[in-house]
Amino acid sequence: MIAVRFIARITESGKSSLTADCTTAQLPTVRQPFPSPSSSYWQHLLKRIKMKQLYKFSLALACSFVAVTQLKAQDPEFTQFYANQIYLNPALAGNTYCPRVSAGYRVQWPNVYGTYQTLGVSIDRYVDAVKGGVGLMVMQDRAAQGSLNTTGVGLVYAPKIRLGKHLGVSFAVQAGWWQKAVNWSKLTFGDQIDSRDGFVNTTQETRPDQTTRGDFDLGAGMVLSGDNWFVGGALHHILEQNESILGGISKLPIKYTAHAGANIPIGDKSNNTFVSPNILFRKQGDFQQMNIGCYFKKQTIVGGLWYRGQDSFIMLIGVETGQVRIGYSYDVTISKLTNATAGSHEVSLGYQFSCKKPKPKFRPVSCPSW
Repeated sequence: MIAVRFIARITESGKSSLTADCTTAQLPTVRQPFPSPSSSYWQHLLKRIKMKQLYKFSLALACSFVAVTQLKAQDPEFTQFYANQIYLNPALAGNTYCPRVSAGYRVQWPNVYGTYQTLGVSIDRYVDAVKGGVGLMVMQDRAAQGSLNTTGVGLVYAPKIRLGKHLGVSFAVQAGWWQKAVNWSKLTFGDQIDSRDGFVNTTQETRPDQTTRGDFDLGAGMVLSGDNWFVGGALHHILEQNESILGGISKLPIKYTAHAGANIPIGDKSNNTFVSPNILFRKQGDFQQMNIGCYFKKQTIVGGLWYRGQDSFIMLIGVETGQVRIGYSYDVTISKLTNATAGSHEVSLGYQFSCKKPKPKFRPVSCPSW
């Protein structure tokens, strides 16, 4: 079940960045053939499965055939890209000057066995003493009912430079820790299969000495912005640390992110009505993803629609009142997995603290809040 999360995310984007070596005995499921479709095992098992559960079972079963000792994976992702701005691009730390807290929670493909859950929390602000933004970001990803867990912690420093009355630039460096952990007690193996009752036997596989892997992580970012536009880029996992848990080498590929957008007022600015077209491109190893979308804001209400290339449409609604921001989005899967996944849900929360703002020393980036 270790491979389930990677298959799900990569398939969702139509590109594959997963490599598997099934020749070793660490996870022997594929080395011990399943009974043929005509055997009594399948006849007995299928009778116990309701038709409405068949999609879930089939998808989980397909994933269970993949046994891996090396994985080249992509990072967990949020579709409310700007709700947790530091996770997208560390150069956005301190963008609002006063302290800001952001949190996002995503449930991906709830119809698939195990569900995949990601939580991200960050806090940041501008600090005059260092002439830049500082921030802290924490992310935890839980795959296949906690069989595989990923945790990331990062500290950010983002110096900001005012290039003119209508132009500013922000650079950033992010340093932290990235760790993966396998919960061995939740794994299943081929020798646990009973021809009549399914997974009931005790496995003879030996628990490895190491079930976690962690290493120093490094990232960087840059954003150039004007009055109503911005363009930026970021690099994550610059060191390409080895994340293999079961031995060998499996480097975490560098993640490249490029994004741009505009915040265009409609009518008088006092109406607080804007339309915000955006584009975002990501590449990590063999995986790449293009997102194109637009937000519409009127007073305190925001609506958004994104298209993720050949995979899904993303619908968003949000409310921003004073210092509080709340958003909800739903990914409508349009690939061949539509009926099996039930899309993805995401909720974001944000709180903007108030503070005394001195004479502006930098130009804030005019980017969305979701």
